[in-house]
Amino acid sequence: MLAVIGFLVGEKVEGSSFLFDAQISGPAITHISQVPDGFWPVIIAFIGAYEAQRAQEGWVDPADCPVDQPGLLREDYAPGDLKFDPFGLMPEDPEDFDIMQTKELQNGRLAMLAAAGFLAQEAVDGKGIIEHLTSSA
Repeated sequence: MLAVIGFLVGEKVEGSSFLFDAQISGPAITHISQVPDGFWPVIIAFIGAYEAQRAQEGWVDPADCPVDQPGLLREDYAPGDLKFDPFGLMPEDPEDFDIMQTKELQNGRLAMLAAAGFLAQEAVDGKGIIEHLTSSA
């Protein structure tokens, strides 16, 4: 869902952002290739550390798993529950949680389609999404 916002914000702040000395320009589809190389190891390290922690919390140690059940989840672990709820929006009732989780999945799928549409449009003519929205024809 953040990809759609990233497309719009990335194009809107072009040339005026404090990130990367405002050197990233053009349609959002070209931004990833313009990011300096030193940025990626930092991002990969943060994502890797978080995923390793989540794997330790969510899955039973392979040494303790039955041979016929590799990748066994812990009893108290719910897939998708990342224990991040700063606004207290997660319902306490398991049934309400399942409904909200389904809504989030549907919203995420819709956002992926929107991002794919943005990518396709920019790949076709090389114009940014905001440029398309503000052009008259």
